[in-house]
Amino acid sequence: MSDDESPELGSVLSALDDEDCRAILLVADEPRTTQELAERADVPQSTTYRKVDLLREAKLVKERTEIRADGKHTSTYRTDFAAVRVVLEGFERFDVEIERPDRPPEKQLADLWREVRKET
Repeated sequence: MSDDESPELGSVLSALDDEDCRAILLVADEPRTTQELAERADVPQSTTYRKVDLLREAKLVKERTEIRADGKHTSTYRTDFAAVRVVLEGFERFDVEIERPDRPPEKQLADLWREVRKET
């Protein structure tokens, strides 16, 4: 699934229904490693890895790779939504809409550049 695709309704609802996922979302107000998330959310680290995977699948957190001089790169995660809406479309099906936080142009450019570097 690309970043532009909407997540499945079920994955979003499952993540939001999970108490540990909600605790992680609340402490992911800035980029944090899984270890930092586990400590701040008071969730076991092994559980945090699984919950972060659920949140990534639901497109509720954004993953970034921090490049370190020592070669030990690490991933960080940050909550990546301002609102989640469940929409009834024509009384035929439910859909999910995720409102993303506003990002200033310089942040958008930095994200774009990061993606270009991944490809090269």
